[in-house]
Amino acid sequence: MPKNDLPAERDDQDEYLGGFFQKILSLFGMSDPESDKKRLVRQIGKDLGHSRYRFYKPKSSEALPGIARFFYETYKTIAPAQVLLTNAAQSGILKAFVIESFLSKEQRAYSERLTNEYIQEKGKALSLKELQESVKQDMVSFFSVFDAEKTSQIDNAYTTLLSFINFINFDFFFLLKKFDSNITERNFTYNPKFDSISGDYIADDIQDFLEILLPLNLDADWKRIFIALKEYRNMDVIQIDAWTKLTPVLKDVLSSGILEQIVRHVKKDPFMSFLPRASGERIIEPFIEKLKNQITILIQKIIHERRTSKIDELAKAVFGTAVVLRMKNYTEKANVMYARKLLGGFTQTQALNYLKAYLIDYFKKDIRELVDVLLIRGQWSMNVQSQQLSDGYHALLEVADSIIQFDESLSDDGDMGTRLRNTLSKTDRDKEQIKYVRQLLKDVNDKALAMINKAALNLITVGRHLKSMIDDVSRPHHEIILNWKEVENAVGKPMKETLTDIYRKIYYMVQLLQFYVKEDKE
Repeated sequence: MPKNDLPAERDDQDEYLGGFFQKILSLFGMSDPESDKKRLVRQIGKDLGHSRYRFYKPKSSEALPGIARFFYETYKTIAPAQVLLTNAAQSGILKAFVIESFLSKEQRAYSERLTNEYIQEKGKALSLKELQESVKQDMVSFFSVFDAEKTSQIDNAYTTLLSFINFINFDFFFLLKKFDSNITERNFTYNPKFDSISGDYIADDIQDFLEILLPLNLDADWKRIFIALKEYRNMDVIQIDAWTKLTPVLKDVLSSGILEQIVRHVKKDPFMSFLPRASGERIIEPFIEKLKNQITILIQKIIHERRTSKIDELAKAVFGTAVVLRMKNYTEKANVMYARKLLGGFTQTQALNYLKAYLIDYFKKDIRELVDVLLIRGQWSMNVQSQQLSDGYHALLEVADSIIQFDESLSDDGDMGTRLRNTLSKTDRDKEQIKYVRQLLKDVNDKALAMINKAALNLITVGRHLKSMIDDVSRPHHEIILNWKEVENAVGKPMKETLTDIYRKIYYMVQLLQFYVKEDKE
């Protein structure tokens, strides 16, 4: 009576016969891809059954406590770093720290010279031009440090660090809780009791783990990296000895392919591939660009602050205060309605406030009285000089009247004010009206600037003649006005002091207006 084959022997025979017939069929072009796939999955199961790692049971597709213990020991090593490096991947501070760790003492000094605090402090002792040139030289010196080799070193170091951060941020706790529901997060006083579980429960987790483990450079100089991280966080983010013991284990598990094979077997996909999760990032170019932008913004801020300070200083010299409000309709208050439509509005409000106040409150009074006496009572040696003074003087009176008319035209009842208001009200229904409003505002601002330019030029003319008269009145033999004594009696005040006081205010006023003229030219 023949003996029955043992089960294991029958399996081997079936597999042998199946493989034999499959080879025969393949010779006739009758290979079955699905059968090939199943055969490869069975082979993976066999390999897993012979693996020295007790991570997985192929026959039942179960994940064993051994794989849980592997993840637990890894988790125990990296858990402190999870807390200390929270959000580190998004931290600009960490990037700057990595860059700085590659700089020499001299190079760090250049970096320090480009901080906001250093530049602002330096600016107190330098002119704007000197400050800009000094900062430019510091930037050239500092940025030259980052040649191709240095840039590559820093980018590679940050990529390694980023891959480590991605690795420690893997959700080990979520994975381990599937093996032992009583385990608590980052509590290693509890002795876990891991159960065998279906491989389906953790296949995706293992795949995620592989994607972040694959790009991790386990041969990196981790001692140097952790020393740098200790300096970054002011404490050890991980125990170097524990990590040193873990890395050979990670390398061995990775080289064995055990994790990949488990996932392939569970998912019954022998061709499944695992791609490293991208963690590289070029940080030098963005760092340099960001620093350039920061410095540019800071310099612009310093320019603005100095400009504002100088304007306030000049306004106080002319008016006794920096706050001067004379315009009724061409105002910053009116700009609120334009800002709601993202329009620039009136751009010369401050300049026209100063100009109107000067021409109406001062020029039409004190200067007018003096110039009238000079032109009427003065005996001029050359008529051309008196004519030039007269022309400049009357041009300024015209500007004063023009400013009043200009401002009134922008009132609710004024021609331009009505056009602007009506057009603005239509913009919600007709977006094309925005273009028309912009053009109207441009026309208004161009007219304002034209008055400022005209006033500045004619103030220079008047001021130049008054300066000549200050010199002339002190001469024993007068060359411009021949009868200064008579003019002085008509004015009723010492001539030199009066001319000097008026000239000083004209000088300050011209300087004040030039800020706005220059602004337009730039």
